[in-house]
Amino acid sequence: MNYNDFFNDNLNSLKSEGRYRVFADLEKLAGDFPKALNYSDSKAKEVIVWCSNDYLGMGQNRIVLDAMIEAIEKAGAGSGGTRNISGTNHYHILLEREICYLHQREAALLFNSGYLANQATLSTLGKKIPGCTIFSDEKNHASMILGIKNSGAKKVIFKHNCMKDLENKLKKADKSDAKIIAFESLYSMDGDFSPVREIVNLAKKYNALTYLDEVHAVGIYGSRGSGVAEQENIMNDIDILQGTLAKAFGVMGGYITGKKNIVDFIRSNASGFIFTTSIPPCLAAGAYAAIRHLKFSSTERKKLLSVVTSLKKNLRKAGINFLDHGSHIIPVIVGDAKLCTQASKLLLDNYAIYVQPINYPTVPVGTERLRLSASPLHSDEMISKLARALKEVFNELNIKLAA
Repeated sequence: MNYNDFFNDNLNSLKSEGRYRVFADLEKLAGDFPKALNYSDSKAKEVIVWCSNDYLGMGQNRIVLDAMIEAIEKAGAGSGGTRNISGTNHYHILLEREICYLHQREAALLFNSGYLANQATLSTLGKKIPGCTIFSDEKNHASMILGIKNSGAKKVIFKHNCMKDLENKLKKADKSDAKIIAFESLYSMDGDFSPVREIVNLAKKYNALTYLDEVHAVGIYGSRGSGVAEQENIMNDIDILQGTLAKAFGVMGGYITGKKNIVDFIRSNASGFIFTTSIPPCLAAGAYAAIRHLKFSSTERKKLLSVVTSLKKNLRKAGINFLDHGSHIIPVIVGDAKLCTQASKLLLDNYAIYVQPINYPTVPVGTERLRLSASPLHSDEMISKLARALKEVFNELNIKLAA
């Protein structure tokens, strides 16, 4: 086999399909988000970021930064080991305790990312629980899909947010058999919510555990930022809730939370937790500060939703077609990989607006999009400029506007 030809052929194929990924070289400007410096050809240009998952701007919040600086000065840079071998710093304990308070659960467990939390937890559950079947929404995140696959458990995929299909498939399983329903509260590519309460009711009816990914909802929804489960007043009915510290909380890391025995079971059996160096103390300190701040402050959430409302209004006025499921995530559908990539490049080069193209395999072929993420710190001027720029770019590329 000619290995060089194999790798080059694959990369050339990606490029010809418009799916080759190019990373923008950005330098975030602390204290001036969503502005950033974009480095290209040894030059730096100021741009406005419209695709960050730092939904509330907590990545530059002074409270968070000060907590991280203090932790570095007190505890140093890295954690020094796995949680089992010298890597459990007091900051980790405080953060896990705070996550318990946030979600009103008995226990919590930190991971290095939300991806790892999903992969490690689902793979461990499916592998260790005898005869387990995992029912997975067809639009679940890649980390959930991989975790289920690696578990070796029987997998049943149900149609996205379709309770009739889910129940029909639950009916076919023996009620006494172990079952887990794995789903997300807010799907990040379409911005649509799941019927959390209905899924919980089906889980109770058919004796299944619930595994809820709240990655794109924690910090934003619910009166204290606990997520959609809190907003729907159903948090205590979720068996395992997974969240991230890297989006609305603005730092890095992931976690699960639930009953003490379930969390302890994962802590004691998940190789993705046991054999991984723990997150640095400064990250734990920053996340702790962010959670505590957002638990008592609704200012950031209210401002975000105000900006989102204004942005949607401006997009409609400009004739830009987008999916609107009532969330803060705004997908502008292009429907072609090459056009999506070209639109992103024109926005960056000609308008100093950065929106990364979202192509396959992140979304299905034919649904390529520009996924807009607002923040409380985007101004009215930035909103108007984005809507105007999108209209001009779409007209230049003959991308269909709203009917």
